[in-house]
Amino acid sequence: MNHTPTKAHTLPQPAVLVLEDGTRHRGRAYGALGTTLGEVVFATGMSGYQETLTDPSYAGQIVLQTAPHIGNTGMNDEDTESRRVWVAGYIVRDPSRVVSNWRANASLDDTLTRDGIVGISGIDTRAVTRHIRSAGSMRGGIFSGPDAALEPEEQLRIVTEAPQMAGQNLSAQVSVEVAAITPAAGDRIGNLAVLDLGVKQATIDNLAARGFEVHVLPQTATIEEIKAIDPVAVFYSNGPGDPAASDGHVALLREVLDEKLPFFGICFGNQLFGRALGLGTYKLPFGHRGINQPVLDKATGRVEITAHNHGFAVDAPLDETFDSPAGYGRVEVSHIGLNDRVVEGLRALDIPAFSVQYHPEAAAGPHDANYLFDRFRDVVVAHLAQKDTK
Repeated sequence: MNHTPTKAHTLPQPAVLVLEDGTRHRGRAYGALGTTLGEVVFATGMSGYQETLTDPSYAGQIVLQTAPHIGNTGMNDEDTESRRVWVAGYIVRDPSRVVSNWRANASLDDTLTRDGIVGISGIDTRAVTRHIRSAGSMRGGIFSGPDAALEPEEQLRIVTEAPQMAGQNLSAQVSVEVAAITPAAGDRIGNLAVLDLGVKQATIDNLAARGFEVHVLPQTATIEEIKAIDPVAVFYSNGPGDPAASDGHVALLREVLDEKLPFFGICFGNQLFGRALGLGTYKLPFGHRGINQPVLDKATGRVEITAHNHGFAVDAPLDETFDSPAGYGRVEVSHIGLNDRVVEGLRALDIPAFSVQYHPEAAAGPHDANYLFDRFRDVVVAHLAQKDTK
């Protein structure tokens, strides 16, 4: 419910962050002026704010940066991950007064204003982060400019009447409306069907670099539309929302698995793969967001530092192989989060399908998990070779 954007920094303008439990933090307007609502979450990256802001997975969320100084490298045209900024709102402590990077062609606050993103600066982001870690992610609102003068009771009423993240299907807000194709780089393997639930450009680039002709399909795609491109495999992207509210995408994935097509899912795609296998999902207290999350790859024993953005997780046994409740054979948890032992990856042992709960493309880093694109390529090549011998 953003107001018509106006530039916040032309005059010092007040702003207030209101959480659904009544907690209030006063600061200064940053970006567009008005009111915005969403789930307040924190991201722990000290860099890469442009990639975070343009990640469609953050739709519906007011993102708080735990790093205190944000905006010093500005914004550029090369590092954007999608067609716009998707966060519902933005919270920083100390926005940079100047842009100091030769690649920048816009400031962060100008970009927030252009895309109508209401933000707040000058508050104790450490205190807000500690509060969310204790009480859990919750709905919130940023009220800036004239809206900051609304009565506190009215502001809280507006926040508490906003929808919860649980139960929301947000894929339609971020997905493309028509298919788009990116040619393969190097030796071509074949066509890859990517269901766009909020895909990032870095993901598309990494898949194309592995020899896939990447067909990015709308989230409304049917199994007939997928089969029409004669795919060698199917990929489910990251994206926002509650996996429990995406029954249609789960049903489609089961049709993909029934066709014996190789499958790779990341982030939201991992949760939907879990559901397709017959597993449940649940909401995490405050989620994993940022670029410094330690994950154990059980196959190698290697600990990876990975980039995350998820507020939901798959419910599955961590230390044993189990049968898919939906009838897809044996399954194992392939990756485990070391901070809280959350499921961070799934691997089907009897069909060519696997997933991870994080970002292997990881723009702007870390790159520990980039090998997963190679692993996917190897799975597809082996599957095609097996078909040729039959």
